[in-house]
Amino acid sequence: MPFDEAKRDGPERGAYERAINLPPAILWLIAINVVVQLVRELLPVRLDNQLIQQFGLVPAAYTGEFNGDFWSLVAAPFTYQFLHGGWVHLGVNMISLAAFGAPVERMLGVRRFILFYLSAGLAAALVHVLSFSDSQDPVIGASGAISGVFGAVLILLRQVGGLSSLLPVAGVWIALNVFFGLVGGTPGAGNEPVAWTAHVGGFIYGLAAIRFFLPKPPEPPPS
Repeated sequence: MPFDEAKRDGPERGAYERAINLPPAILWLIAINVVVQLVRELLPVRLDNQLIQQFGLVPAAYTGEFNGDFWSLVAAPFTYQFLHGGWVHLGVNMISLAAFGAPVERMLGVRRFILFYLSAGLAAALVHVLSFSDSQDPVIGASGAISGVFGAVLILLRQVGGLSSLLPVAGVWIALNVFFGLVGGTPGAGNEPVAWTAHVGGFIYGLAAIRFFLPKPPEPPPS
């Protein structure tokens, strides 16, 4: 992407290219998500359902009477981001993460990107809990965090002149999420309901918060 080119230029460019040219945080996030899914495939159905119930995001666990494990409540807004509804759901999310996340990570660096990614997922979780406060259904998936990354991509593209206006793209993206959230049918979700408010919440967070994660430009040398 245009805002990513400066980061990739340098004397070493072209000297050696990996077969999968993704930055380290993206590779680690993909690897962790795949390993989690593989482990779940080995679990009995009963244990896997318990895992989803404990480490997925259940809005009513935060808004109703407290009757769960305290640490699972603390962990769930983060752990739900690494659980998926199947291989198709996982694949779609990881491809999206690679496409949108790689240039953002190269701009932010590893630590800032991980903080931004997890905080976008946390913001998405908060919006979902507020929107469906009585729901007992656990929400899983990295879509909220990835939506935040997509919002960051749009902001960074606009800063370098690669996008003249945010409104058309943002409007279409939000409209699509609302539509598929209401009627279902997104890849990997099948007929299951889509947590569209989490997607929109993560996206808006990405638009608003990416500026706070950008590294500061170097100060000019004293004259």
